[in-house]
Amino acid sequence: MASTSAEIIAFLLTISGWVLVSSTLPTDYWKVSTIDGTVITTATFWANLWKTCVTDSTGVSNCKDFPSMLALDGYIQACRGLMISAVCLGFFGAVFGLVGMKCTKVGGSDQTKAKIACLAGLIFILSGLCSMTSCSLYANRITSEFFDPSFVAQKYELGAALFIGWAGASLCIIGGIIFCFSIAENSNSARRGYAYNGATSVMSSRTKVHNSVPDKTAPKHFDKNAYV
Repeated sequence: MASTSAEIIAFLLTISGWVLVSSTLPTDYWKVSTIDGTVITTATFWANLWKTCVTDSTGVSNCKDFPSMLALDGYIQACRGLMISAVCLGFFGAVFGLVGMKCTKVGGSDQTKAKIACLAGLIFILSGLCSMTSCSLYANRITSEFFDPSFVAQKYELGAALFIGWAGASLCIIGGIIFCFSIAENSNSARRGYAYNGATSVMSSRTKVHNSVPDKTAPKHFDKNAYV
């Protein structure tokens, strides 16, 4: 019962993390910067993996899509590939997680379902690592440019999408680890299923042997005078 509850908690954690990672991919604010006037903010610059935009004080946004994938910076291409891989791995992990859970009716025996659940955990851990690497790589580029005194272009700060991506990756990794522990719990329960009755005592074994051996003594023949 405890293993089933742990698997349900792990599934909820991984699905929540996968949803957060999936929502991070199209989110606008991966990096953000503002230009302040004397009273109000005059413009907000922000960018994500697909475009860069500027929003003025009236709320009107002007965006420019990245022209070509081959002309992009290497870190943006790497972040795109890692985030897409994280979303795809999370989908397959959710499928294997449903099949491997004890509360479902598919997947075969408990030993087979435990192996499938462990595989789902490994896939979710890999998905979380991809998302974590992508967000960390993007954040490292932002911070290195921000603290570089020789960088004269527009400087940005960390956007909300990075924190959402880190949170989703953490949930995927934690849930995946719980899924991996399910195979160990299943193997321990399988060992407890074989009960040892202990050795029978010497007296009981002798009694069983004595009772099982038929009485082969010859029948007694009585003479006629015995009934007189």
